[in-house]
Amino acid sequence: MVALPHPAVTAVRVVSVCVAVAFLAGCAGSASRQGMEAPEDYFSMSLPGMEGATPQMSPADPINAHLRNLQTPPPTVVRQALLAQHQRWAGTPYRIGGTTDRGIDCSALVRNVFRDTFDVELPRSTQDQVHEGRPIDRQELQAGDLVFFRPPGRYNHVGIYVGNGYFLHASTSKGVIISSLDNSYWQRYYWQSRRALEPTNLAQLSSRFMP
Repeated sequence: MVALPHPAVTAVRVVSVCVAVAFLAGCAGSASRQGMEAPEDYFSMSLPGMEGATPQMSPADPINAHLRNLQTPPPTVVRQALLAQHQRWAGTPYRIGGTTDRGIDCSALVRNVFRDTFDVELPRSTQDQVHEGRPIDRQELQAGDLVFFRPPGRYNHVGIYVGNGYFLHASTSKGVIISSLDNSYWQRYYWQSRRALEPTNLAQLSSRFMP
């Protein structure tokens, strides 16, 4: 007979679990860039120390929600909220001028995510979003910051930093995905980063929309 752990021990173990996730690559503003995007699989990747964590684990779990409100640092709260938005939008095809799950472009995705997650209205275009908030150094990036790129072609590109070197965006070739800033393509065309709101403010706003 296998001895079952005492309920109190099990509860402590559950409360001590910290859910985190990792991420992947692609996108820009012209079709000629599609071949330069490195393939990465968000759902097969894990960060050091995160082995065994699954992207399907819900940040709305009652225990995790309690920990998020009382103990979790603001950047982590923001990251969890952004990952929930990634699951909502993942695979949505890229369409210039698009704003819905039938097709969306990079700046519309950023605007929709900020509106639905934080109740913050950002401008519609990348050209206007690049003037939001204040500029920050790439080394200062925290979840919720905006990252901008100047790839070849007519359009600039924007995404939302989610932490650990990854950002959420609408890729021209793969649709809505999470990509690595360390990807050689994104490193080459990285332009600037901006903080529309401080992580503490974003965390407070996001908690209003999550259990």
